[in-house]
Amino acid sequence: MPEYHQAVYVISVAAELAGVHPQTLRIYERKGLVEPGRTQGGSRRYSQADIDLLQRIGELTDDGLNLAGVKRVLELEAEVRQLRRQVEELSSRYRRDLVPVQQAVVVYDRPEGRRR
Repeated sequence: MPEYHQAVYVISVAAELAGVHPQTLRIYERKGLVEPGRTQGGSRRYSQADIDLLQRIGELTDDGLNLAGVKRVLELEAEVRQLRRQVEELSSRYRRDLVPVQQAVVVYDRPEGRRR
């Protein structure tokens, strides 16, 4: 089985796996939605990651988004993934620096007869 990001599928197989016409894949590439690998001869090759992305594009277009909207959603999803990785990295890096502190709340009562 090829690696997830290894570009092995020709355009006709990728289109069939994604449930679209090969011409649709060319359009997606022109619009910057997908960037398949290329052989030395210039033929497109798609990875399983590309197939999953194509299926996500299909879900979004089925929901009524145009290709510009799809592109923006994909950009935002990528940004969210990056931010989550950063949060996880930062929290794991600084978590060891946090030391639990026992705190008690003490109610202060003024002695009788004393005023401000």
